Amino acid sequence: MSFVILVGVFAVQRFGTAKVGASFGPIMAIWFVAIAALGAREIAYEPRILAAVNPWYAVRFFIAHGVMGGLVLGAVVLVITGAEALYADMGHFGTRPIRIAWFLVVLPALVLNYFGQGAIILRDPTAAENPFYRLAPGVLLWPLLAIATLAAIVASQALISGAFSLTQQSVQLGYSPRMTIVHTSKTEAGQIYIPEVNTLLMLGTLLLVLIFRDATRLGHAYGIAVTGTMGITTMLFYVVARTQWHWTPWKITALTAALLSIDVAFMLGNMVKIPHGGYIPIAIALAVFVLMTTWKTGRKLLNIALQGGALPLDLFLDDVARRKPHRVSGTAVFMTSSNDAVPVVLLHHLKHNKVLHDQVILMSVVTREVPEISGEDRVSVEKLSHGFARVTARYGFMEQPNVPEILQWAREAGIKARPNDTTFYLGRERIIISANGERKPGTRRAPDNAVLPNMTRWRKKLFIVMSRNARSATEFFAIPPNRVVELGAQVEF
Repeated sequence: MSFVILVGVFAVQRFGTAKVGASFGPIMAIWFVAIAALGAREIAYEPRILAAVNPWYAVRFFIAHGVMGGLVLGAVVLVITGAEALYADMGHFGTRPIRIAWFLVVLPALVLNYFGQGAIILRDPTAAENPFYRLAPGVLLWPLLAIATLAAIVASQALISGAFSLTQQSVQLGYSPRMTIVHTSKTEAGQIYIPEVNTLLMLGTLLLVLIFRDATRLGHAYGIAVTGTMGITTMLFYVVARTQWHWTPWKITALTAALLSIDVAFMLGNMVKIPHGGYIPIAIALAVFVLMTTWKTGRKLLNIALQGGALPLDLFLDDVARRKPHRVSGTAVFMTSSNDAVPVVLLHHLKHNKVLHDQVILMSVVTREVPEISGEDRVSVEKLSHGFARVTARYGFMEQPNVPEILQWAREAGIKARPNDTTFYLGRERIIISANGERKPGTRRAPDNAVLPNMTRWRKKLFIVMSRNARSATEFFAIPPNRVVELGAQVEF
């Protein structure tokens, strides 16, 4: 039954966040109203539980129980889980909906319910066995169980859509190969669907169900994952506050230390879970880290090799003026990562075809480390001599580049490029691992004096596998496939 439910949840993701959310939203509203009402009912019976807001009770508990009191944090950590998933979903919905949902609905309902569970234990200590379901009268037990099951299914939606957002940002920042990003909304840019991620998540989830088989063992793995996320988020807060908000060092350090003291306490309380399944999220995190750093380092090595001995643009333009190659009508667009050097694809095109188009556009797509770029800063156009022009498009890591849109903005800036008379030239690299420093004929490699990142042979092989399975630039940049010419090159590193 679990398999059927999980496959169904992942199957509906292709319909988009808006449609899935419209279907699931009422279920969550009923869920939070129900748990809030049940908790408030017990608080009315046993108002003494409200004294729990006094932190002295927690201090007394830890003084009395010492190390065992700290280990209890590993058992209660699931009380605070789920909040971290909201931050992953900000790329989908933005900050305002998240804040409204959290402060007006989720947080009050959870507080009322947890206080209600404490109240029923005060009134009847035997309820400690399962205080949540003991909140409900007998006639409401089965309806509550049904709603709880549906709510658990719906809660997974936040993590799934958050994974889509984080993957898109990872691609834009250069830490992941290009993937198929499907925009499911015409008005909200953040509402996306990534089939590859959806499939991997489904297979991974089904595999975890087979491994753990019950919720208790799965909770061990979940506790490690959540506390690790909390600690990393706090450290990232320090970086953002220092570099973006420009807070004073003492202010950042004091607040970060306070937050980390809570995170570290929960992490230490969960360390005992590592042998009982907690090692799995750690292993997954290490694998993802290796994949991301391998792709980032590999792309850097590849760019160094492609730019090795690159011809400066001004020298190339002087050579065009001197040689006067044959020009053909139309516009040619060459994608490049550098504004100062001639793209390798352009050199290959001129070398083999011995012609140039009347208008040549050197287009660079740059991803900034900000969520979004305003419209006026999106595209800059620089007209060069001999029919050349340089177009630079800037995108935030939450945005999806679109070459036809870039050309439209360029036309508004004075570049005359008709869609049906424009050809896009792209490079396709075949990567070769060098053997004992020997260079194979016809390959490009980094200059001998280049400062190269350290990358072992097995990671180079991993990068090649990732590169071969990456989505093509034609699809990723929404370039019309019938207007694309690809030129290959061998690159050695």
